[in-house]
Amino acid sequence: MRNTAASFKSPVYGVQAVPIEKVQANSYNPNHVAPPEMKLLYESIKDDGYTMPIVTYYLEDEDKYEIVDGYHRYSVMLTHKDIYEREGGLLPIVVIDKPVEDRIASTIRHNRARGTHSIELMTNIVKELKDAGMSDAWIMKNIGMDADELLRLKQVSGLASLFADEDFSKSWS
Repeated sequence: MRNTAASFKSPVYGVQAVPIEKVQANSYNPNHVAPPEMKLLYESIKDDGYTMPIVTYYLEDEDKYEIVDGYHRYSVMLTHKDIYEREGGLLPIVVIDKPVEDRIASTIRHNRARGTHSIELMTNIVKELKDAGMSDAWIMKNIGMDADELLRLKQVSGLASLFADEDFSKSWS
């Protein structure tokens, strides 16, 4: 039996074209792309078109789509009139439906394989996830960190609250 797009649950099978004005950045993306790579991304979109959709979450109250992954592809259309005009102001998007903690984890997973992260923003993300009640194990599993990296980010933050669920040996007494 041949599979059809309808038999899959992956968001990519539901690509939609939406006006860029209905798409907005999230507040937690720590990924940074240097100017030479942004120029290359523009050239890629100019020459090849959008080959990957922007991953979003639908904000029902605002009737907007918040970016989970694809901010830089989105920003190419915002900053290059030729791309905006060629695409008719429409961005290809897919929608995921996850709570904010899982969307943050998705953003980090998407980014880690291809970009660099700001230490300050990663520290803020770890704090936000800890404040939301996520365990160290959850953070490590869901955003691809090892224990040493998580410990370093917690240390950089200087916030004792990030260590609240830690067991310390008696040598600390």
